[in-house]
Amino acid sequence: MTSLEVRNLTKDFTLRSGLRHSTLRAVDQVSFTLRPGRTVALVGESGSGKSTVARMIARLEKPTAGRITATGPDGRPVEKRKYRDHVQMVFQDPFGSLNPFHTIEHHLARPLRLHGRAKGREDTRQRVEELLERVNLGPARSIAGRRPHELSGGQRQRVAIARALAPGAQVVIADEPVSMLDVSIRLGVLNLLARLQREDHLAVLYITHDLATARHFSDDILVMYRGRVVERGPADRVILDPQHPYTQLLASAAPDPEARNRTREMAGATYEPAGTGTVPHADGGCNFRDRCPSAMDLCARMPQDHAVAYDHEAKCWLHAGEARHQDPAGKTHP
Repeated sequence: MTSLEVRNLTKDFTLRSGLRHSTLRAVDQVSFTLRPGRTVALVGESGSGKSTVARMIARLEKPTAGRITATGPDGRPVEKRKYRDHVQMVFQDPFGSLNPFHTIEHHLARPLRLHGRAKGREDTRQRVEELLERVNLGPARSIAGRRPHELSGGQRQRVAIARALAPGAQVVIADEPVSMLDVSIRLGVLNLLARLQREDHLAVLYITHDLATARHFSDDILVMYRGRVVERGPADRVILDPQHPYTQLLASAAPDPEARNRTREMAGATYEPAGTGTVPHADGGCNFRDRCPSAMDLCARMPQDHAVAYDHEAKCWLHAGEARHQDPAGKTHP
């Protein structure tokens, strides 16, 4: 099975205004590992850098710094020309990612042939129908002959998932795969991804701004803010016991039926709406301090990742003196 390691991934964009140039750092020193059979959710508000990370992993953007390493079943790094055999991406817009002039069969047959997964017309047709059946699209032969505009949004996204599986990929990057679908069909697509992950032992990166689906469809969660990962840990722990002030903001903004009759304000917090933050500070300090109710002078320095519990870290100076390791049994270690 294939795994993917991301280390110190950084992406800078050059902004031009007349004769003046400036640099915007969209992704700053991001690291994580995708392992077979596990789903990692990357969450954060719009503009936090989530999709830029996805595009770099899919090799649609070139990193400014850092490395991305795919390791095959034999334990060896995957060769560059074989990378897309192992790593594929499901895009946010199911209609925009499909060519409206070609049939569904063409969209699936092409990667099968390009990656050597099918030989001959009959073998290709059979494999196309098998892929459609795997993503619960039937009758397969009828669907294969249609064009994207003849399918619903949910059906098109299922075709996009089938296309990602066509090369035999073991690492799937799902960039907000249900955000453009009707609420009534989102659950079906997410359940499909979860089933395929279990059956094929896939390593999945699930990019979303929806904390509820991130909690229920992932094993671990990474929270991004202005290009940096500010908190990481097991899904339930990050959502139910957030330790970074930004994660607490996201959690308090999420709908909670149990909190209908009580306020969920953070003490002393006055936040501007998500996504309206100012330009990140140029001094290398905490990017969240202009919105944080607990901001200190120390926040002008870059915070480190501090352990707040077993396998749970927050990039915040609030935990600098409280770093401790607690294992699943509840024992605390210095």
